[in-house]
Amino acid sequence: MQRRQGRVNAGLLLLLYQISQVGLQNIPPVTLGVLALNVFLFLNPVRPLTEVCISVNEAIYKKNWQRLLLSPFHHADDWHLYYNMISMLWKGIMLEKKLKSVWFAYIIAVFSVLIGVVYVVLEFLLVKILDDPSYEMSCGVGFSGVLFALKVLNNHYNPGRVSTVLGLRLSSKYACWAELVAIHLIAPGTSFAGHLAGILVGLLYTKGPLKKIMKACAGGISFFTDPGRPRDYYSDYYGYYPGYQYRTPRNYYDYTGGLTEEEQLERAVLNSLNERDFGGATSNNERRPYGFWFPPERSEEEIRRQRLRRFERR
Repeated sequence: MQRRQGRVNAGLLLLLYQISQVGLQNIPPVTLGVLALNVFLFLNPVRPLTEVCISVNEAIYKKNWQRLLLSPFHHADDWHLYYNMISMLWKGIMLEKKLKSVWFAYIIAVFSVLIGVVYVVLEFLLVKILDDPSYEMSCGVGFSGVLFALKVLNNHYNPGRVSTVLGLRLSSKYACWAELVAIHLIAPGTSFAGHLAGILVGLLYTKGPLKKIMKACAGGISFFTDPGRPRDYYSDYYGYYPGYQYRTPRNYYDYTGGLTEEEQLERAVLNSLNERDFGGATSNNERRPYGFWFPPERSEEEIRRQRLRRFERR
């Protein structure tokens, strides 16, 4: 391992400033660990870039498969590091809180290696299809492939949003494809195949069998939890203690009725409006069930009278 020598790294300083503005306490642990690892390896690279980058020549012909582990966490310069880690910071904050830290760490580990494999396959196909041996020597480093995969996941878990790419407003599900083309046009030296590999791996997870395969592989490890179902934190604290009376742990779904966060928010707003309209009371002093409730259907005459009462109050 050797220390990086040379000029002051303005990109690194700006990255550290941005992290301080967010606050270390607001960054989930796995995201923070990925940021720290990339910064550390930028300052103290394991080997020179020419000895950690991944290519068809190095991976297939020379069998240097250890580069699959090294290449994602090394960067060409401080601005390469800055743009990748700023993207990782925001994607990590959103995804890690949703998927939980252990599963998110698992995703980062699998994606880092698998994207390198897909990248080598894509470059190998280009060699054969275009009959151009120069693609065998195309060597890639950096975390951007993983970031493209995480962008696919983020768009999958947060549908319906709109993104702006080069001034064009696009549905978020198409944004990664637009960014793939835009980045290649703006910075031709970037790895098109590396970014494409990230998108393909992300789609394998959201649309293909990768997520099921990862669950099956992690099935025997107790601390992995299903990211599709919120964890019941009460269950960790219910056990046998002398003199302690066992109580059945509460289920998260008892409180939410199985609704998503967006549906819960919508239902809460509707309930609040109905409580205002009905004066916060129910007929015959009937107590409402805890959680989200669906107001009873009203006739058109009742709705008309209710609207008239609103205007009288004004």
